[in-house]
Amino acid sequence: MPLEIAQALNSSRLAEIRAQLAPLLPTTQPITLEIGSGHGHFLTAYAAAHPNRFCIGIDLIADRLDRSVRKSNRAKLKNIAWVRAEALLFLEALPADIALAEIFVLFSDPWPKRRHWKNRVLQPEFLSLLASRAGQGARLHFRTDHAPYFQQATDFINQHPDWSIGAEDPWPFELATVFQQRAAGHQSLIARKT
Repeated sequence: MPLEIAQALNSSRLAEIRAQLAPLLPTTQPITLEIGSGHGHFLTAYAAAHPNRFCIGIDLIADRLDRSVRKSNRAKLKNIAWVRAEALLFLEALPADIALAEIFVLFSDPWPKRRHWKNRVLQPEFLSLLASRAGQGARLHFRTDHAPYFQQATDFINQHPDWSIGAEDPWPFELATVFQQRAAGHQSLIARKT
């Protein structure tokens, strides 16, 4: 695909995401973001348990988002929204005055083959963009069942000037996702924006 076409598609998609966010934001509630929200089980339960937070789930697959909307509608939640977006474009589309308080990345695709590692969401460039959109003290929650991905993410976060992993932070909300239920085990970390 020629560069001009790709740039035009990104600009168009960015405008769509901004238009979708406009009626949702600004909010005075702290904002929780789940990247790769799947069928919405985790974030719907989290929003129900945390009515003082505004929750946004993003995913690329429309069917997953449709299921998520149905779940949150059945629960009659007003503090949750679902957006079809790629993580980098979503962060770019957020209004400048909006700061994320919590971010969840739960069982994202580990892209296990070395040649695909560049596709993993937790990369140094992504951590920098995420830090620019996160408020002071914001927490990044990461969980995976893929040990090499966990190690790589831990290394990237430990080397990043804007994030530090805190051993003292307990996992804030426990609800097994569909992928967690399928996993034999998992590893978790919580990083704080410094």
